[in-house]
Amino acid sequence: MSANDNKRALPASPPDVNVENASGKGKGDENFPVGSFLIRANLRRHVHAFYNFARNADDIADHPTLSPEDKVARLNVMEAVLTGMQDTGAPSALALRTSLQETNVSDIHARELLVAFRQDATKTRYENWAALLDYCRYSAAPVGRYVLDLHGESRVTWPASDALCAALQVNNHLQDVALDLRNLDRCYVPQDWLAQHHVSTDDIARGASVPGLRAVFDAMLVATDKLNEAGLALPGLVKARRLRVETAVIARLAICLTMKLKQHDALAMRVKLDKFDFIKAMMFASPRLLWN
Repeated sequence: MSANDNKRALPASPPDVNVENASGKGKGDENFPVGSFLIRANLRRHVHAFYNFARNADDIADHPTLSPEDKVARLNVMEAVLTGMQDTGAPSALALRTSLQETNVSDIHARELLVAFRQDATKTRYENWAALLDYCRYSAAPVGRYVLDLHGESRVTWPASDALCAALQVNNHLQDVALDLRNLDRCYVPQDWLAQHHVSTDDIARGASVPGLRAVFDAMLVATDKLNEAGLALPGLVKARRLRVETAVIARLAICLTMKLKQHDALAMRVKLDKFDFIKAMMFASPRLLWN
């Protein structure tokens, strides 16, 4: 996969058609702060512009009734607006294009997200952990890379950021594993691990995890522990003081959610972070990080 694969092969949309279809989800539905008060005030609106673009693209990819072809066509319109090939059809893409021009940040991160969302429109199973991590490279890593680029951070930060973003993405997949299968017939659980434990995707439709499926979920969480560990290095690599604290908060939240998913059955209940988890993460990311 590459964001360059279809850079010049994007169909235009009718001039007055808005392809975006918001689901109603917002920043409050995420497992991490989005452009919080920790981000420099003059950069927050740009983070929000990137998030709104990603949210609208995700809503297209996750729409329960649109055909795969319609989803891809709509995502292509978003890229066409983002890259300046057209000016109508995707308001969030136009807003992000303006933001990127103001900040001189490349559009590659947003375009890479669209690679993942097109894949979501057409691919419903992942054969192994490596394939899932490759998906995370496009569905999650660009978010962290964009924020780091916006702050002028070195690319030395990218490997740790990629690991943290992948951990957050896998946690989210496990949170929504039943919903994704029921609503979209989509499953991010590695198929080879299911086979090794003599269970199948169909077992995810149960109201609780059978032992073999629990073993697969635990294997995913053990692998996610390694991503979390790698992600812990990120705050120490970030030079911008406020962003350093923000990344420390996010790293702590990722670890917390991984622990909760180990302790509870995501098929039997909605496993999620609460306000106390956010408070504890803020306390963990001590203000002293601002001055180190």
